[in-house]
Formats: sequence, structure tokens, C-alpha cells
Amino acid sequence: EERGLYRKMSVVDQLLYFAELKGLKRSQAKEQVKFWLKRLEIIDWADKKMEELSKGMAQKIQFISTILHQPKFLILDEPFSGFDPVNADLVKDLIIELKEKGTTILFSTHRMESVEQMCDHIALIHKSNKILDGKLIDIKKSYRSNTFEVGLITEDKPQVISQLKEKFDLEPAHFKSINDTLKYKIKLPQNTSSNDLVSYLTSKGELNHFVEVIPSANDIFIETIQKN
Repeated sequence: EERGLYRKMSVVDQLLYFAELKGLKRSQAKEQVKFWLKRLEIIDWADKKMEELSKGMAQKIQFISTILHQPKFLILDEPFSGFDPVNADLVKDLIIELKEKGTTILFSTHRMESVEQMCDHIALIHKSNKILDGKLIDIKKSYRSNTFEVGLITEDKPQVISQLKEKFDLEPAHFKSINDTLKYKIKLPQNTSSNDLVSYLTSKGELNHFVEVIPSANDIFIETIQKN
């Protein structure tokens, strides 16, 4: 998160120094530095001193210095600090690309949307204690509540709403619709399937929205913290 860079050195000299420090020959280092400066769209800043760079620019240099020797194991602590949304997406895509090429990445962050997009396995730490860990997809499945977000177009709203309240646990749902639609989150009782719910709703009107509510990593984080 904090940049350990030499402020008086130029960008290119700094990256060459780190590359050789990490075992690359001079010719390899030059090739990798040029490649990554172009890839992160900062080749025009190669001869600038670090102290002339913005926080976001310096973060790009820090990122390049971390990956230019193609590590097999990579530790990243809040790597998006200082980035605007465009550059955050650029670096996110590069991290995912590294993962797909076989690099193991240990990623520390408070941004749950980044966890959702990038992580296969997670561990939640609260007050120095690990309170949850496992494959993200398995954890999300375990936090499912058999709840569905539905949109229903009907000519008799008051009666249908009354019938729904008698049969199901309801919460208001918020999603965009161009129609005059009843919008609810419906939690299914035991021994009731999603097919049963679809059949029931279509008997009451036109079903134009039906999505299972899957908890996000942020929802899971908050719920788990509150329990501990």
C-alpha cells in the first residue's frame, strides 16, 4: 500500500535496479521494463524522477517493480490505493491475467468488491482472529437463504399483495423496471422449490423478473462480523 521507491531516481533507472536485484540480466531487465511501461501506459514518463509522479503514477511503478521478474508467488497489500477507476480496472485485469497464467496471489484488501471479482479462496480476519475461510463459491452457497427477487405485473395489486403476504415472507426489492411492477424479495418456506414459486406467481400475473438472491462477499463480511 505504501510505496517503497527512491524519489530522486528516474522511473527507468529505478525499475532496472529492482529488476536486476531480483535476478534478471541487464538485457532482460531492459526488455521487461519497456514492456511493462508500455502495458501500463506510462512509457512517456520513463525518464521522470519519482518525486515528479502523482500518487497513482507512483503506484503503477510500484506494481511494475513487483511483477517484472514474473514471480510465482505474489503478495499484494491494497494494490489499488491511489488509482482512479480506469487505472484500478487496468491493474485488476493484469492481476487476473497473472493468476490465470499460474501465479499464486495473496491479496489483502478491505474492498469486498475486489474480493468478489478476483479471489478464489478467502479468509476473513476480525480483531486479529480468522473468523471464516474457504473457497468463495462454497462460502456463498452456505450463506444462501432460499430467497428470490421477483417482479410481477398484475391487474389486481391489492389482492395479490395480500395473498403473497399470507403465503410468504416478503421484503421490498429495488431493481429497475419499465413496467408498473410489484417488486419483492420472497423467502421460500421449507419443502418449496423455485419451480413452485414460479408456478404460483405466473398464476397471479406476468412474471418479468426472477433472480435468486446470492449474498455478496460484502454481505457475508458484515454478517460474519456482527456474529463475532
